[in-house]
Amino acid sequence: MAADDDDDVTEELEAAAEATARVFRLLPAEPADQPPHDGPASRPRGRINADPDTVEQDLVRLVLTLVELLRQLMERQALHRVDQGDLTEEDEERLGATLMVLHDRMADLCARHGLTMEDLNLDLGPLGTLLPPPD
Repeated sequence: MAADDDDDVTEELEAAAEATARVFRLLPAEPADQPPHDGPASRPRGRINADPDTVEQDLVRLVLTLVELLRQLMERQALHRVDQGDLTEEDEERLGATLMVLHDRMADLCARHGLTMEDLNLDLGPLGTLLPPPD
């Protein structure tokens, strides 16, 4: 990648991070949202089999998949908060606009790296896919 491309990607990721931070400021975690603490986390048992020729593309795909998962979770939480009536009309408008910008940025980043949004939906074997099907 050229230095200009790296700068563009960095700017896009920073913009997405800022949008995500704005959403999280509007959606504070509730005590019920915290996972139970059952002890130390289990260690993964498999090995990662990375191809040196595609490692950069695979890493971009993984990062974008995680960002898309978080975006979808934030969107669902936002809809839940709207349904509960917890937000003012101004907060709802700002939240909706932020989520739309974040979705557009995700689509732009996918296109820039030759991916589609469907490419981000990892197959977890017997568990199904990571991301829910689009509504």
